[in-house]
Amino acid sequence: MTPIIRPVTRTDLPQLHHMICALADHHGDVPDISPTHLARDAIGAGAWFHVLVAEGKNGCLQGYAALNPVGQLQLGARGLDLHHLVVREGSRGMGVGTALLAACRAFATERECAFLTVGSHPDNHGAAAFYETRGFTRRSGSGHRFSMKLCAAA
Repeated sequence: MTPIIRPVTRTDLPQLHHMICALADHHGDVPDISPTHLARDAIGAGAWFHVLVAEGKNGCLQGYAALNPVGQLQLGARGLDLHHLVVREGSRGMGVGTALLAACRAFATERECAFLTVGSHPDNHGAAAFYETRGFTRRSGSGHRFSMKLCAAA
């Protein structure tokens, strides 16, 4: 069965929260996302992430994709970064990831984006092959990157 790809809704948040926490655990991270933060960041006009879900039978989510805006101001180019692309273990190999990626491309195109980026762990060769066979080009890093930790808003 081909999943229905659609924007996340408030009723999806418990399943989405579970998948995000499972991904964090898989990477050895300690998940610190609450359902309240997830609603703030993924639902409504002020959402920070654009989240698309793959719905299978009986409303069970088979996976999700989370995109966030990026750009190259000097080039007038909008883009989206594919922050997460997750398919539940029992749904892998069934085209769910490909369907989510196609929906991400369409979402980006509708928003006049010039590019879509994604990163993966250097040891995740399966993810690298997945993205490369679907049109992504491997890029090398250039220059220094820095970050600054900010105090969280109250």
